[in-house]
Amino acid sequence: MNTLIFIRHGETDMAGRFCGHSDPELNAAGELQVARVAEEVAHLGIERIYSSDLLRASRTASILARRIGVEVELRENLRELYFGLWEGLSWQEIETRFPQEAGRWKQEFPLRSAPEGEAYAAFEARIDAAIEPLLRETLVRTAAVVTHRGVMSYALTRFFGFSEEEAWAKTAPYGAVVVAACAPSSKPQEATR
Repeated sequence: MNTLIFIRHGETDMAGRFCGHSDPELNAAGELQVARVAEEVAHLGIERIYSSDLLRASRTASILARRIGVEVELRENLRELYFGLWEGLSWQEIETRFPQEAGRWKQEFPLRSAPEGEAYAAFEARIDAAIEPLLRETLVRTAAVVTHRGVMSYALTRFFGFSEEEAWAKTAPYGAVVVAACAPSSKPQEATR
């Protein structure tokens, strides 16, 4: 693989909440965001799209695929971190309902997971298993990875040398696009739009 283009899904009605493995559809604003993203990336030579299987990502991927004319492969291991009992809650609701756990999580993340949530080490291993084969791919030169902010931020930091702060900032907007180029040696190098 020469280039991975990471694309964050469009907005949902759960914006501002811990969405994780919750499965909302794109809302109207999200549909418009994705239509704009599809036009933006149409000229980038994307040959394949890999996507989280959650609706917000898979719908984003299907809109892109229709515009570009390529296949989508859904991958469960590209899902966001699972937040357990915090799924669907805002941070304010979490602090109200789980004050002690929220305080500990804030101080100790990523070493502490949400109650009944996915351990961050398990999340890292899952994303590593999803991204590493794409970096070794030789039949496809440029692919899009449609996924979630946490997945993108981790992958950009782990494989492409972004700082945590830079990765978190670049993945903030719904519909964010970050182009990550790999050197011929398969050692990733940073490149952004």
